Amino acid sequence: MDLLKPKRSRGVILTREGWQKFQQAKLALEILEKAGNKFTLEELSDRTGLTTVTLGRVVSCKEAVDKRTLVSLFMSFNLELQKSDYANPNQNLEEPLEAQVTPKRQDLKEAICVSVFYGRIEEIAKLEQWILEDRCRVVALLGMGGIGKTSLAVKLATQIQDRFEYVRWISLRDAPPVETVLAQAIQFVSDEQEIDLPESIGERISRLLFYLRSSRCLLILDNAESILCSGSRAGQYQEGYEGYGELLKRVGETPHNSCLLLTSREKPKDLVPLEGKGLLVRSLPLNGLKATDGEKIFKIKGVSGASEELEVLVDRYAGNALALKIVATTIQDVFDGNVSEFLKHSTVVFGDIHELLEQQFERLIDLEQAIVYWLAINREPVALSELRSDFVTLVSPAKFIEAVESLSRRSLIEKTEALFTLQPVVMEYVTERLVAQVCLEICSEKITLFNSHALIKAQGKDYVKDTQIRLILKPLSDRLLSILRTKKSLEKQLNKIRVTLQERSPLEPGYAAGNILNLLCHLETDLSGYDFSHLCVWQADLRRVKLHDVNFQSADLAKSSFAETFGGVLSVAFSPDGKLLAMGDSNGEIRLYQVADGKPVLTCQAHK
Repeated sequence: MDLLKPKRSRGVILTREGWQKFQQAKLALEILEKAGNKFTLEELSDRTGLTTVTLGRVVSCKEAVDKRTLVSLFMSFNLELQKSDYANPNQNLEEPLEAQVTPKRQDLKEAICVSVFYGRIEEIAKLEQWILEDRCRVVALLGMGGIGKTSLAVKLATQIQDRFEYVRWISLRDAPPVETVLAQAIQFVSDEQEIDLPESIGERISRLLFYLRSSRCLLILDNAESILCSGSRAGQYQEGYEGYGELLKRVGETPHNSCLLLTSREKPKDLVPLEGKGLLVRSLPLNGLKATDGEKIFKIKGVSGASEELEVLVDRYAGNALALKIVATTIQDVFDGNVSEFLKHSTVVFGDIHELLEQQFERLIDLEQAIVYWLAINREPVALSELRSDFVTLVSPAKFIEAVESLSRRSLIEKTEALFTLQPVVMEYVTERLVAQVCLEICSEKITLFNSHALIKAQGKDYVKDTQIRLILKPLSDRLLSILRTKKSLEKQLNKIRVTLQERSPLEPGYAAGNILNLLCHLETDLSGYDFSHLCVWQADLRRVKLHDVNFQSADLAKSSFAETFGGVLSVAFSPDGKLLAMGDSNGEIRLYQVADGKPVLTCQAHK
């Protein structure tokens, strides 16, 4: 008897590649036209000319449709249908393209409202790929405060919540104990069936993993930096919160069907050994908004300005969404929405922006703060070797690299190739903090930062040095004069510090004496009779300074710059009229100078 042949399906369905291409194009238009809200089937029908029934069949990726239907659908989203985008339904495809789950419980009531959302198309597409296609177990969204981690997490969760049976948002802002968070999660994914929970953290994690394996769950832990420790390396837990590390480690290592999404200003240390591009634990460092997306924040706030001006603002605040909203509100309230007027004022860090950056800075350990101060002083991207050489006390390579890595995990420094720097708004904040702290130290005569960091780098590039004078040395001098009232009082205060250095710590390495000399030069002080003997005079810019009768006996002038250099002076003689000075040095050279202004007249080389 002839066996009946299976009926052959007509038409085609989308492949995984085709479905992803369509979803990404649809998402881009939803963000562009609907502030991230999804198109309804009716709206898609109007756009494509296809019936809602046909669209339902296409999106299901199970029921075949005519190839021309897919062509029309793709064309309406400016896509071209390729052979790799569709297949015969009888082909043995790897797995269902869109996991068919029945959502049971979704709780996003603790999440913020993101009715207005701009940009992040690439980030959302990447996160969807990681969570839905690659089935990542743990995904961390990382970035400095205000960059938009929480908003992105909310938008992502609402986009993909229908692909999970259970979705729960848990805020860690108030640093709840891990036992409490585990209890909330277990009771939620167990439909409140789990009442008598085990006492130990390990056993509670085991119960949670049971449900993460048996169901498709999405758990979001927001503001994870609240459980991390300030004043220590990035990613260290507060005392009593180490259980969160065990939770992340076991959820990242154990096979299951779910995903834990985390937002944090710092990367928890337990994620570091588990993550990787080819692994199921990954982190996405979040950069600022693109200029075009940042400009939309100003426009929705009613702020007017030329596109070039708005672009300058977005760049100045490194695309930080919260900072842009604060600035937009200030421009609207104080400057009647006029960007040009705001830009006439040089203030970058103020109000809530200052508070936001201060919170981030206060979390740093001493070595990290020292590095950040040096990055602000250097102004330009700098290599680690040069950065390390700036330190008065040599730091071991291991500790130095650990500190730089920690700053990177805190999203506070930027790296370009092998060079490091700060974001513009962070650099502005750190510079202002440096000036304020040094001013306090000079007035109190209790110097720390004033000795450990140079206010200018005398041997640096001229344009960088000019910037250091304009943004560090001059503001410091102005602030000190406003406190001490007169130039004479300031000179007296600096001299007291100089004398103390000579009496208590002669030739002790440091930048204090060089900083004092640079401040005095900026004040145009007559240096005649000043005594810098037995001091480390580092990074002093002496190129255009009259040093008549200044005592540098036994001083260490390393890293300082002069108009010219010569060997040890062996003899000097004045011309009969007293207008010229001849000097012979240990290099065998005779130099002739005008006494009135020190201008070199002639140099005679010794015979070889």
